[in-house]
Formats: sequence, C-alpha cells, structure tokens
Amino acid sequence: MMRLTVLCAAALAALATPVLADVTPEELEAISIPDKVETSIGTLEFFDGVPTDATIDALYDNLDRMRGMQAFLDNVGAVSMYAVRRGLADAGAEGANRIALFADLMDSQTLVVTANTSTLYAYTFTDLAKDGPTVIEVPPAMLGFLNDAWQRFVGNMGVTGPDEGKGGKYLIVPPGYTGEIPDGYFVMRPTTNRNFMFLRGSIKDGLKPAVDNITAHLRVYPLKDADNPAETAFVNMSNRAFNTVFPSDFSYFEYLDQVVQEEPIDAIDPEMRGVIAAIGIVKGQPFAPDARMKGLLSEAAVLADATARAITYDPRFAGVKIYPDDPASVWSTAFANKNTSFEADGTMNLAARVLYYFNAGGVTPAMATSAPGKGSDYALAVLDANHQAFDGSKTYKLHLPKDVPVKDFWAVTIYDTQTRSQLQTSQSFPTIGSQTQGMKQNADGSWDVYFAPEAPEGKESNWLQTVPGKSWFTILRMYGPLEPWIDQTWRPGEIELVQ
Repeated sequence: MMRLTVLCAAALAALATPVLADVTPEELEAISIPDKVETSIGTLEFFDGVPTDATIDALYDNLDRMRGMQAFLDNVGAVSMYAVRRGLADAGAEGANRIALFADLMDSQTLVVTANTSTLYAYTFTDLAKDGPTVIEVPPAMLGFLNDAWQRFVGNMGVTGPDEGKGGKYLIVPPGYTGEIPDGYFVMRPTTNRNFMFLRGSIKDGLKPAVDNITAHLRVYPLKDADNPAETAFVNMSNRAFNTVFPSDFSYFEYLDQVVQEEPIDAIDPEMRGVIAAIGIVKGQPFAPDARMKGLLSEAAVLADATARAITYDPRFAGVKIYPDDPASVWSTAFANKNTSFEADGTMNLAARVLYYFNAGGVTPAMATSAPGKGSDYALAVLDANHQAFDGSKTYKLHLPKDVPVKDFWAVTIYDTQTRSQLQTSQSFPTIGSQTQGMKQNADGSWDVYFAPEAPEGKESNWLQTVPGKSWFTILRMYGPLEPWIDQTWRPGEIELVQ
C-alpha cells in the first residue's frame, strides 16, 4: 500500500509540472496572454491567463456591445421595412387592402430614405398570417416588386415581371403554404408574412392618367374573399408630414424584436438568429434587457449608425465607384457591383448590404440592370469634387454636358445627410431637371445646376436650395438611360465648389 501511495504522489507531481520541453518561447508567447494587456476597452488583467473579475465584466460588456452592433448592421433591411410599415400605419394607411398612394407625388415633408419627386409611388404590406394567400391585381404599365420582411427580393411585378406590363393577378402565399393554387395567377412564395409591395407609375404622360390607372385597376384582397372582395382603399399620402426612417437608438432593437416575433423562425438562418438571441431577442420570448444591457445596446446603436455613415462616405470595398479608373470622381452607386442580393461566390458582402439599406429602400434586380431606353439608373454624389462634405452655406455647380443620354428625362434631387430623405427647404419638391419649367440650357446644349442657400443671380431656374449649417448629398436620376450613359462615353461633371 505504501508503494502505491508513493507512486500516486509521484504521478500527481508529474501532472503538476508543466511539460513545455517541446514548446519554443515564441510558441509559448503566441498561445499565452500576459498578466496585463492594454486595449482599446481598457487595461485587462489576468493571473496566469485567468481573467480577474473586473476584466471579465469588461469583456462581457464589450462582447454584448459588439453583438448589438452586429445585430444592428445585419438587420437594417428588416428594421427599415418595419419603420416604413409603422410610418404608414401612423398616417392611416395600414392594412393589406389600404394602398398608400402619393397621388400628388412625394414632397420633402415625408421622411423616406432617398425617395424622389418624379414618379408616382404606391405602397402596401401583406399580412399573410392574418389574411392567408393574398391577391394583388397589378395595373398595366407599372414597375414594381415584392420584398419580404428583411427587404429581400421576392419577385417583380409589372413591366419587369411576368405580366410584362400588361397587368395581371399575383397570388402571394404564406410561408410553408401547401394549399391549392387556383389557375390564372402569377404565384410568389415569400418566406415571411409581412411583405412590402412597391409599385411605381410613370408620369411622363401626366400625373392624372397615372393616378387614374392605379385607382382603377390596383386591387388587394385575401384569396378567400375573391368572390366578393372588400373595396381597396387609396390613402393619399402626399403633402403630409410623417416619418418612415428607422431610429438609431435603443428603440431600433425594439423594432427588430417586433419583426422577429411576427415572422417564422426560419425566415433567417441560425447564425443570424444566434446573434440576435445573444442580445436577448428570441422568438416567443419577451425582450426585456436590464439596465446594463439596455445601456450597452444604446451605445451599440450609436456606434452602428456611425459605422453605417463611415461606410457611406468612405466605402472600402470594390464596385461602388461608377468611374473606378478615375480616382478623382466621387460618383457612386448604391448597389456595389450592380449586385442586389449583396452575395457573390457564396459570400455575403456585409458592408455593401449596409451601404444600400442604410441609404435606400426596396430591392429588385431591375434597379441594377440598365437597358437602353428602359427603366432608370442612378448616380450618387455624397462628396464634392475635392472629396469634402458639402457645406450648405456655400455655392456649388454641377455641369452636365450636352446631349444628356436619356429617352425620357433626367432629374437631380437633393437630400438631408441626417435623414437621407429629401432636404427640407422653401422648395417643397427639391428636384430640378429636364422637366423643370423655365430651366435654362447653355448655348452649347449643356446644363448647369447650382446648389446654394440663395440662388446665384440669373440662375434661379437652375438652382436647388441648401441650408447653412447643414450638409447635403444628391442623386442624379436618368430615366430611360441611353447607350452613352451605359457605356460611359457620356458622364456628368463633378460637383465643384464655386464659393
């Protein structure tokens, strides 16, 4: 027995002695952590690799803050869609058979990210959990699409959809639906219940005919009521002040929780659900963070908003610049590499997804496909020719060479850098372009657009107003872009500081 006790003691002693003979000092350093480490979140302290209580608290705070930032940035599309739905509800346009129609176009009173004043918008949301399969009767000559609750593309309607602009009946069926599908419908199968229908009508032949086309033919109703559908109501949203822009504070996460609770659990993958769950948002459970977590998520929202703005003004990934061979040019596109899914070669471009969803709304491949004389294409200028932020107290000029290559028309709209919505000034429709009455063309056929707090003398008809003390950015829209725009043999000038 004594011999066995001695042997056991020797074995325990051997186990307690580090066996490091085959580990070099460099390898040991690489797999170890010092007793004190200076980091951006403060000094971290350890006893031979074991974190102190204070260090553990600091690291969990950092992890929760990081998870909050990730949840914010990865779900901007979903929260933005919910904010639109919430804004429409506040303005009295909630319900699948109630259409938000901007019958007098959209002016700067309404906060909608990078919306324009040049086309007729019609919005609604399905509620498939409540209504079941839902019919959307699309008028002829429309451009439109359906996005799911995470603002992912489901399908096109209208000119770029299967009805080819002739109009037709679309049937939107709930996730997992296995019921009978009647004949005569174009079927869409989103993975979520609350889906965004976006329709746009051209006003090139006048606003009234475009409005009449929508009100006469657009219908939305549950399939179960097809024999006697309730009347579709049109709510005029024009000339009304309401907000559809998502918040950048703690309430962002409350919006996200609402979306998660409403939608099927498999609307997003386990990885994304895991990130959201790590901050306390779990389907079927209340979102009730304690004071510590609420403070961290509030900070995460601020940091994530700031990060989205950094990505907007200094995108550090390829495919954003319209003229990549000219480092001096600031003209950019919201869809990096013309990719509306943000995914290529099995990899999601996380920053490209943030760039779009933070600054725009609604996704369809048709937005990134330019065919001569069809659709529209956009160019953004978020900085001036010197790569500096625009100053609302100064005067700038945009020069457009002659023969602007559009079949229909071109337009320049100015936006607020805070809300990403139309800049609010004395010009309630802050857009100028080839359809602007009285706009003066240069003798050589070119155009100049001025941005300033007051119109330069003699340039009143070519002027967009800015606000001293505020920045701004602009979008050049080409409606029916022609080949010289697409092949870049024609290009706009940079926006130059005049004074």
